[in-house]
Amino acid sequence: MKKTFVVAPDSFKESMSAKEACEAMARGIKKVFTDAEIKLVPMADGGEGTVDSLVDATQGRRIEVEVSGPIFQEKVTAYYGILGDCKTAVIEMAKANGIELLAKERRNPLITSTYGTGELIKAALDEGVEKIIIGIGGSVTNDGGAGMAEALGVKFLDQNGQPIPQGGGSLNLLASIDTSELDPRIKDIEIEIASDVTNPLTGEHGASNVFGPQKGATPEMVEQLDANLKHYAQIIQRDVQKTIEHLPGSGAAGGLGAGLLAFTNAILKPGIDIVIEINELEAHIAGADFVFTGEGGMDFQTKFGKAPYGVAKVAKHYQKPVFACAGYVGKDVEVLYDEGMTAIFGIMAKAEPIEEALKNGESNLERTCENIARILYLANGI
Repeated sequence: MKKTFVVAPDSFKESMSAKEACEAMARGIKKVFTDAEIKLVPMADGGEGTVDSLVDATQGRRIEVEVSGPIFQEKVTAYYGILGDCKTAVIEMAKANGIELLAKERRNPLITSTYGTGELIKAALDEGVEKIIIGIGGSVTNDGGAGMAEALGVKFLDQNGQPIPQGGGSLNLLASIDTSELDPRIKDIEIEIASDVTNPLTGEHGASNVFGPQKGATPEMVEQLDANLKHYAQIIQRDVQKTIEHLPGSGAAGGLGAGLLAFTNAILKPGIDIVIEINELEAHIAGADFVFTGEGGMDFQTKFGKAPYGVAKVAKHYQKPVFACAGYVGKDVEVLYDEGMTAIFGIMAKAEPIEEALKNGESNLERTCENIARILYLANGI
């Protein structure tokens, strides 16, 4: 009897994209189930790889654009996606203002800016889209989204009516916010923020205290940045009439969540939920016999909104078996068995340097999926 498989992995970081992982899984399965119907559903969780996943899944297109990098004066070449419906854009802020764009010794959240993210939004507006999805993971910024808003026309002025410098370290100079020149198209656009972060903008669990140190902030800088974001929130409340300081998710991406909530009609949604909806994963799984998923590394943290967890959650609802593959299998991965995972497999063939493991990722994944398929073939008496 012909079997139907859904292969729905995330990317394996630095080794293969979600689409490439799908294709490797399918090759392995096809070596055993030669007549199988295999549905390729590249996944992401709202972070790195979201643009590629959704573009590939919907037969969309990528658009390159030069924008301001994390340090305002330095340009980077980024890209965003237009989905197959030609009405929806998907953006990853990290492609413009991400932590991997700056060497560790250059990371300084007092001066890094989200201006380039605003330029990506503006470029998408120029394409005439009706909806924008923004993945905001992986930032190196702590400016409350002020740079993003400035790129869209908002003016952040000091007491002399002059624009304040870029970066979270200058928000203490903010005396007034002028939204009169905010791009009018932004009011008519549906914006979804793909983020699993629920931190508020300020305080002990806020953007600066929790995420600032990994972006280069010293304890003194953390204190300064948190005070600046509190001041920023107060000016927003007075001049924009929006209260965002303690909203869950407002602290995401160094406060970019707050900036989007303050200056657009954006809503926050778990990234994996957005991807599941657009990729029509539920419909695919409902008609499948077996589900394969995976990502570069899996451990107990996978259940906190990662793509394989989202896949398993849907499969569990439809009582479908789920087989997960990972470059490495980490601590307390057993908790995933209660979340819908049937079995979890490490794909490494042997101990080898990380560079070799990354290079051999596709062949290792293909071989592992072939072996899983052989077990299924035998277990189903085929």
